[in-house]
Amino acid sequence: MGKFHVLLQKVWRENSRNFKVLWIPLFFIIFGVMEPLTNYYLPEIMKSVGNLPEGMEFVWPEFTGEEIFISLLGQYQMIGILVIVLAFMGSISGERKNGTATLLYVRPISFGQYYLSKWIVISGLVIISLFLGFLSAWYYIEILFSHVTFMQFLEFFAVYSLWMLFVVTVTLTCSAAFSTGIAATLSLTITLVFQVIDSILGAYWSVSPWKLSTYATHTLNGTIENSSFWWSVFVTAILIFVLIVLGIYMLKKNASNVTI
Repeated sequence: MGKFHVLLQKVWRENSRNFKVLWIPLFFIIFGVMEPLTNYYLPEIMKSVGNLPEGMEFVWPEFTGEEIFISLLGQYQMIGILVIVLAFMGSISGERKNGTATLLYVRPISFGQYYLSKWIVISGLVIISLFLGFLSAWYYIEILFSHVTFMQFLEFFAVYSLWMLFVVTVTLTCSAAFSTGIAATLSLTITLVFQVIDSILGAYWSVSPWKLSTYATHTLNGTIENSSFWWSVFVTAILIFVLIVLGIYMLKKNASNVTI
């Protein structure tokens, strides 16, 4: 346990030195603040810079708080996932390439401890950043738009957090298995491209990790289908576990490829 604690501290220091513990939360907070503010003040902005013909009025729809949350989720689904993958795609493969992993492998630590230390710190950083982003949005939604209860907010956040844990696990496992470039390509394919496929063909199935973002939006209006939702949660949790085991295996398998 003492060795594992040291590994956790090492991973935390790494992310502190490259300022990821600062700019990743800031990214989510900035988007969380911008989404409600932009939608609230956009009609005034359009009136002032839109150059509309005289007598013509720009009619902007009135959004509810739930719709602002859904709009923000759309931003996180694309840009947020891209940021997470690009930020952590070299977490393991980068250390294997630059030789840092050699200093760890010669010490009495297990591959499981090495992988899990990365997974716990990075997952914690992403989930805290996501919470701060949604919390910032909820604050301005409460002021500028219709009321969204805190329980709705927590349910929405909890469901979407599981999807983000899946994204982190996919990224780390790909980093353990492949080079940084391949890890990034494969991670983005699994998380973003498959998401597009699910949005096009997803009517034929209701259970998959890629459905969690949709189920998160359903928590806001109470239309969630419990059986399919819980099966999606179960399948996602199993896949996360399998990916962790696979990541540890690939970490051990690629130990001989570490640059000395």
